[in-house]
Amino acid sequence: MKIVLGITGSSGAVYALNFLQRCPADKFLIVSSWGKVLLRDELKMSDKDLKPYIKKQFSDDDLSAPPASGSNSFDAFIILPCSTSTVGKIASGIGDTLITRTAQVCLKERYKLIICVRETPMSTVSLEQCARLSGYGAIIMPISPPLYFVPQTVEEYVSSFTDKVMGQIGIRSGRGWRAEEFE
Repeated sequence: MKIVLGITGSSGAVYALNFLQRCPADKFLIVSSWGKVLLRDELKMSDKDLKPYIKKQFSDDDLSAPPASGSNSFDAFIILPCSTSTVGKIASGIGDTLITRTAQVCLKERYKLIICVRETPMSTVSLEQCARLSGYGAIIMPISPPLYFVPQTVEEYVSSFTDKVMGQIGIRSGRGWRAEEFE
C-alpha cells in the first residue's frame, strides 16, 4: 500500500507523527513551510526527524514530483493536520503547492483523499468548503478522537484518532465502541 501524507501548518503535529510511526504502509511525505514551523513549535523536531518513518519526502514547492501527476498511482493522500487555508485552496481548484496539487490529482483520478481538519470553531466558509470537497469524494475527518473507550494517556487519545484514519485506508487497528459485545 502506498500512502502520501501531507502536513500543513494547522495545529496537531502529534497526530501526523503518531500516524507515521504506526501505519505499516509505504509512506511518502510532503510538509508545507508552515508544517515545518508546526513540527518545530509543537514537537521540537524538524521534518528530517521523520525520515525513519517514511520511504521518501518531496518538497512542497516541487510540482514536478511524482504525486503531482495522475500517471503515478497511490492508494491514498492524507492531509494531517490540514489547515482551513489548504481546504479553501483545494475546494477552489488551486494546485499551487505539491500538497494542493496532489489533492487535485486525487479528485480528478478518484484516488482516496482524506482531509483531517484541525480547526475550531469553523467558519461557515470553511464548513461549506468541506461540504463541497465531501461532495467531490474527499473524506473529511475533523480531528476529533473518539472517547468511548476512555483513553488514559495522551498517546491513547491521539492513537484513537489515527486508528480511525488508518481504518479509512483499510488498516484496522484499535478498539471499536463496545467491541467486546460484537465478537
